[in-house]
Amino acid sequence: MKQRHLDEAWKSRFPDAISDNVRGALWALAATAAYVVVGALVKIASRDYYAIQILFFRQSVMLLLVLPTVLRHFPQSLKTERLGLHLLRLVGAITALLLSFVALAHLPLATATTLSFAKMFFVTLIAVPMLGEVVGRYRIAALVVGFAGVLLMVRPDPQNTSNLYSMVAIVAAAGAALGVVCVRKLSTTESTVTLLSYQAIFIGVLVAFPTYWFWHQPDLQGLLLLLAIGVISLIAQWLGVQAYRAGEASVVTSMEYTKLVYATIIGILVFAEWPQLNTLVGAAIIISAATFTVIRESRRLPENREPEGKS
Repeated sequence: MKQRHLDEAWKSRFPDAISDNVRGALWALAATAAYVVVGALVKIASRDYYAIQILFFRQSVMLLLVLPTVLRHFPQSLKTERLGLHLLRLVGAITALLLSFVALAHLPLATATTLSFAKMFFVTLIAVPMLGEVVGRYRIAALVVGFAGVLLMVRPDPQNTSNLYSMVAIVAAAGAALGVVCVRKLSTTESTVTLLSYQAIFIGVLVAFPTYWFWHQPDLQGLLLLLAIGVISLIAQWLGVQAYRAGEASVVTSMEYTKLVYATIIGILVFAEWPQLNTLVGAAIIISAATFTVIRESRRLPENREPEGKS
């Protein structure tokens, strides 16, 4: 109901000047900006706090903000016959969040952001065994090209210590892909509230215990910074939902790569990080391969898709 009022209000102010896809793209641009701001705040917070404590605050804030929705449907929202798949999703989500925070602490913001785009290629790989998707030669070619771009950015070199954190970022992307594929599979039987409840409750619970051993008491400024990470993370997710509701998935997904623009600008202005040539070339290759995959998927006929194969 609220969403319909929001759409009607937008259309009443811009009746003919804007299409659904343009609205979706604008929502997506706002969402990607918010996600990059979160990344920048995580990078700043990492100077004083361990990644696991930052993640604990993020999840705690997000849980408090979505708690009314969770409690309204509790405990029915936790009933499931696919507990193992929920746990696998949690493993992927925690891996993605925690390791991406570690990568942000040690890599330039633009580099960490670009390596996160490898998630799309891992989704393709994981979807084959888990969703039974058939990957054609074009997607395989895009996969190979995309990973070539990743290797160009990482530039394997035993003497280069930043390679370790580049690999951490790639593993984080793999974890994010695992979470995405699990959600796709779960969404065929589970409600949105159930998916939200498991993520909101259990990620915070699982990271709470190890956080005790890495706890650093924040001062007022640090507390506000950690709280801001949680609040803006939730805003970014909400903006992303609005984007997918307004526009076609292929259009909205293609906007994700503007993260690199935001990350480069913030990296230069806030952290004095000027991107290297290999980063820019590798990013161009990764984005081109991923964009090709998005376009290719958008042209597939619905009747040719597997029931669970929304890749």
